[in-house]
Amino acid sequence: MIKKKINSLSDNIRLQLFVVLIGVLLLVGKFTAFVLTNSNAILTDALESIINVVAGAFSLYSLVLSSRPRDENHPYGHGKIEFVAATLEGSLILVAGGAIIIKSIFNLIDPVPLERLDIGIILIAASGVINYVVGLMTERKGRQNNSMVLTAGGKHLQTDAYSTAGILIGLLLIYLTGLIWLDSVVAIIFGLMIGYTGYRILRSSIAGIMDEADYELLQRIVKVLNENRRENWIDIHNLRVIKYGSTLHIDCHLTVPWYLNVLEAHDEVEAVGKVVREKIDPSIELFIHTDPCIVESCAVCTKPGCQKRRNDFIERVEWDFDKVIADRKHGTY
Repeated sequence: MIKKKINSLSDNIRLQLFVVLIGVLLLVGKFTAFVLTNSNAILTDALESIINVVAGAFSLYSLVLSSRPRDENHPYGHGKIEFVAATLEGSLILVAGGAIIIKSIFNLIDPVPLERLDIGIILIAASGVINYVVGLMTERKGRQNNSMVLTAGGKHLQTDAYSTAGILIGLLLIYLTGLIWLDSVVAIIFGLMIGYTGYRILRSSIAGIMDEADYELLQRIVKVLNENRRENWIDIHNLRVIKYGSTLHIDCHLTVPWYLNVLEAHDEVEAVGKVVREKIDPSIELFIHTDPCIVESCAVCTKPGCQKRRNDFIERVEWDFDKVIADRKHGTY
């Protein structure tokens, strides 16, 4: 499992390096198109490419840093740097969106003549296709390897491609109609879209830094545990998930029969970990605290032939999501 984790990190780093190099090439192409055309809409794309390259380079650094093994100063590893990288990327995108809107408003008041739009359109179209393909590939790899940096970067590149498609439509309208003011209007619209993308990335990264609960992931875990329950798993509660970059740490309390010895209780803990790793993510780290069953547990305990039962069994209770994530044991009440 450790070897697989190392290979995933190496793949992430190589892919991010490729993304940065492509970003530099597209940056040159877009600014060439801007110099040739004087188009604010094309400048919108070019400025976002600067953000792509800067944020991509920092993301590359964060992936290299997060791949380092844990040490005495970082007992949970270095994965949190990925959230910092995503925060920087989101902030830079917001700034770029604001700058584009301000410049476009000025150009609405004092229009700048456009030139050689045909060449500009070709260059921007080519960059849009490349961005979308690279973004799609990066996001898929990010989801596969549970890397927030790659996922955020891939989404950004795809959004950039969608923006490019809209800008191309605007440029074609300008080319066909000769209405120069449309250039600034198109730039303002896509400046707002870019700003919203930055907000979403920033919101997601701050949630990671603040260890905000990932309810979708928690619900998946509860569903998997419900479907694979063993007779000695009487109750699961106080379930929490903390993300350290691509590594997930899960804490929970597992209620087992009070009379199990240490080795038997340990086997149940290992069984929980095996299920979660097989069904959710093989790199998950689990810290499971065992609780002894109490008298009230008998009503929901499905263990057959229990010689220590102190109350009658009433019914099997499906583990409730709200109780599993809270410090509340299940019961028939």
